[in-house]
Formats: sequence, structure tokens, C-alpha cells
Amino acid sequence: MTPACAQVSITTTRRPRTTAGLVPFTSKGGRTVAPCRGSKRNVQTPAWFNFGKPKALEEKVKRETIIPEPSYSIPVALTGITGLSAVEGNLVLAGVTGFLAAFLAFQASRVQFVFDDEALEVLIKSNESENKFVGGRNRWEYDSFTNWEFWWKKFPVLVYFKETQTKPEGQIHFFPVLFKGNQLYDVMAERCGSSQNSAPTGPAEVED
Repeated sequence: MTPACAQVSITTTRRPRTTAGLVPFTSKGGRTVAPCRGSKRNVQTPAWFNFGKPKALEEKVKRETIIPEPSYSIPVALTGITGLSAVEGNLVLAGVTGFLAAFLAFQASRVQFVFDDEALEVLIKSNESENKFVGGRNRWEYDSFTNWEFWWKKFPVLVYFKETQTKPEGQIHFFPVLFKGNQLYDVMAERCGSSQNSAPTGPAEVED
């Protein structure tokens, strides 16, 4: 018995006619049976057909890498103290502040705070650096920060932060602010969250 949806034709010397997308089947009796149009085919859905359907997964937008510009405010201030101390005859203080001024100016020219999409990393001349006190790479993920501070509001000298990546109970770090204060504050507030205690209330309070 022939299926209701099949087309039956008697084969002659002419080649059987096929329908686009359908493959004919020839039986032993010489008859050609075309399959039903309900057969499975690979169908491409037009783009407009999926309009308005939510995407299964949203692509994460990667944040740009930010490197605050170097600042020589602290070395310049120490150089001024050195000059005044020398004039007053306090050569010991002049020697100490003069050494610090030269050292911090040298560090400002080579140390970078690099804020990438996932972590803060301290680089030396764009190369990885190792922590001399606790060991390991100077790179800490933002999620591990528990607090950070600026001292002081009008003239930032030190930046402090505490993280739990180095050890679970928390590791404290201090760095001299050898970068533009407003740039450093802005990116730390964005990537590391709000400071808890003595940090400035806004970027406008931090001077370069």
C-alpha cells in the first residue's frame, strides 16, 4: 500500500524528475517514490525570526588598563626641606631628606601601579616585581581588598591597603604616592571599592 503523501510515477526512458531538497527513492518494481515533504531538512532561521529573544549569556565587558601618571611632588617637597635644613646648618636632616628625595625621584621614574581588568599590579619598568617582605608577585585581585586609605587628603603621601590574597587573615601594604593623586584615587575607588575610614570624600579633595 502506497503512503498517502507519496507521489508515484511509472519510470520510462526519461530520468525521474526530482523536487528541490528531496531525494527520490527507486523501488525494485521500477517505480520512483518521492519522499514526503515533511522529511527532515536543515533549515536556517532568518535573523528577524529571533528578534526580541534574550541572549543566553551576556559577554563580559573588559575594563581598560589604567596606569596613573608619575608625580614628583614628594621628592620636590623633600628637596625644599633639604635646602632649608642646609641653610639652617642642620646637615644631618639635610642629608637624610636629600637622600630620600633622590631615592623617591628615582622610584617615581620606574615604578608603575597597573590596574588591569582583574587586579592591581606593581611593575618595575614595565616588568613583574617580587615582594621582598612576604614574597610572591606584587599582584592582588580587587576582590581580595578589604580596605584602603590615603594619607593625607590635600597632599597624599602614603597609600595603604589590606588584602586577603597573600594570607587569609589579611596583609597590609604601604606605598609612597609617586603618582598623580587624583588619578590614583579615582581608579582605586572604581576598582577596589570605597575606602572605610580616612580616605578623601571625593576626587576633588586630592591634589596632584
